[in-house]
Amino acid sequence: MSDPDFTPELTPQEMLALGVFGGAYFEDVGHVPDDLPPEWFAAAKISRAGFDKSLNHFGVAAGQPRDVWQTKGWITPEDPLGWFQWYCRYTLGRRLPGVDEFQIKRWKAFGARHIPQVKKNCDPGDIFCRPRQRQALLQWAYDPLI
Repeated sequence: MSDPDFTPELTPQEMLALGVFGGAYFEDVGHVPDDLPPEWFAAAKISRAGFDKSLNHFGVAAGQPRDVWQTKGWITPEDPLGWFQWYCRYTLGRRLPGVDEFQIKRWKAFGARHIPQVKKNCDPGDIFCRPRQRQALLQWAYDPLI
């Protein structure tokens, strides 16, 4: 079952093509995971040498490192790489009661916190305002050009 309130604005493929996670999201596994469609990676910005902020859409580092995700309890055993791995698998149809609700709740909370801040502090159309926050929104499947 899908959650009708979970309405990401970008697909995983779009996110990868725009540039997310410094191109290094999958570096822990050393390759594109076998459970994801290869076509998602045709235009992806992937680093072969670790995190590279120039591969991010806004050219800035945004977010916390994976060890912080683990310390905060944001990593689940089902998706050891984190939220984006969960989102990729959810997009492909996998459903895990409990895990899905946890990750969707995190997605909603992130948008509820950051979208109003960008709208409050940036002039409409000024995509260069708050680039770190916009990059973070992109990494949570929100359109950063709000």
